[in-house]
Amino acid sequence: MFNVFSQHPRGLMVLFGTEMWERASYYGMRAILVLALTAAVSDGGGLALADTTATAIYGMYTGAVYLACLPGGWIADRLIGQRSAVWYGGIIITLGHFTMALPFEQTFYLGLIFIVLGTGLLKPNVSTMVGELYPQGSASRDAAFSIFYMGINLGAFFGQLVVGYLGEKVGWHWGFGAAGVGMLFGLWQYRAGSAHLGDAGMAPASTGDAAHDARVQRIGWRAIGVFALLLTLAVVCAMTGLWTPDAGQLALWMAQLVIALAVGFFGWVLIFGGLSTQEKKHVGVIFVFFLAAAVFWSGFDQAGSSLNLFADRYTDRNIFGWEMPASWLQSVNPMLIILLAPFFAWLWVFLAQRNMDPSSPLKFALGLIQLGVGFWVMVYAARIAAGGELAAPTWLLLTYLFHTTGELCLSPVGLSAVTKLAPRRYLGQMMGTWFMGASLGNVIAGLMAGHITVAGAEAMPDQFMRVVYMSIGAGLLMLLATPFLKSWMRGSAEFPESGQPEARAQAAEIKP
Repeated sequence: MFNVFSQHPRGLMVLFGTEMWERASYYGMRAILVLALTAAVSDGGGLALADTTATAIYGMYTGAVYLACLPGGWIADRLIGQRSAVWYGGIIITLGHFTMALPFEQTFYLGLIFIVLGTGLLKPNVSTMVGELYPQGSASRDAAFSIFYMGINLGAFFGQLVVGYLGEKVGWHWGFGAAGVGMLFGLWQYRAGSAHLGDAGMAPASTGDAAHDARVQRIGWRAIGVFALLLTLAVVCAMTGLWTPDAGQLALWMAQLVIALAVGFFGWVLIFGGLSTQEKKHVGVIFVFFLAAAVFWSGFDQAGSSLNLFADRYTDRNIFGWEMPASWLQSVNPMLIILLAPFFAWLWVFLAQRNMDPSSPLKFALGLIQLGVGFWVMVYAARIAAGGELAAPTWLLLTYLFHTTGELCLSPVGLSAVTKLAPRRYLGQMMGTWFMGASLGNVIAGLMAGHITVAGAEAMPDQFMRVVYMSIGAGLLMLLATPFLKSWMRGSAEFPESGQPEARAQAAEIKP
């Protein structure tokens, strides 16, 4: 592995390690979250919640993590710089995991809030710092992001194995505590290697107008203070019983909020953004991609909720007399990403060099259809469970294979497409809409998951089939819309004005 880093700044290894440990803690904790929420109190300290409540909490949590990346990026850009944002974000995440490790229901939810806030600071800004290690136009930057992406998946793979084992076999709070220990390692190596980061992320961005920057900072800190006060009041009211939150209703409100923010932002840019006709078409395509991404993540992120519960309740995990933790099956996706990402990167380049590379809308369609095929596999697994037998784990393995290949068709391609289509003056904000798509999808995933599992094994085949219809239906709609969307993409880096696609080797790079 060290040979991989030899052609890059030493700071890349520092950020690689930071993200690896942070993802190990995040995905490790996420792998056992729904299992702990639904487990009996006598079973390692579970919370004994109903499936609909547990999956709604899961959806809100994972959705809030992505949504928090938007203000987290702004805080770093305008107030404290990326370097400090990553450091303080890591501290808050660590505090959250150790708070969840305490054997109290109130501290459990408080810990989730800490992790959301900390991840919002750390996640977008550690990626930004990777780019700052390289000069503009550097050919090594794309390769650096590919290496960085591998760190994400290595952390996810090992974190889910360690935290999953401790959580299911020893006690849920031990698993949450282990995630905190992993984050401590990430903080230690980040601070120890900070000298290798140079000036990357040291100071917030400046507009060149000192008075304007000072005014923005004053407003920003006041807004943070108001938000902190309101959040504290809500937490205190919930802890003292003055307010009893309804998880399902909160998740529904959160989904509506994200939709309103997205529609409002796109509408404002299209009407008041001063865009040319061609730029408006490009923004329209990004909005379609936002909707498609939300549909994809609403199915894909069933992995940690309904599919995780299926693994726990209806899957034969016996290996020579030893029962494998259900959460270990969550590590299949990052393992497949590590194995398959180089192949997909090669495939897109190979096809692009021969002017055969599928367009971005076509890749989105392929991703959605593969998501649906994965759930089609689960229909047959659920029928086995409905018959009173345990399904073999190979059903889930095959489902995750289709979901992973779908992810590789859609996720990195979507990121690349946004950078090519977004008007330059709105690039950062348009990238934020990608996080909003993931946020909306995660919230919807939580709401859907409870309905899939709550009716029992007998109803699960029909519930999974509904996801098949949704995913493949969305994929077919995208397929039908592909010629129309391609015409709207003319003039972008993917489809220049000449009408001939560029060689799109850069789009093949796998980025976080």
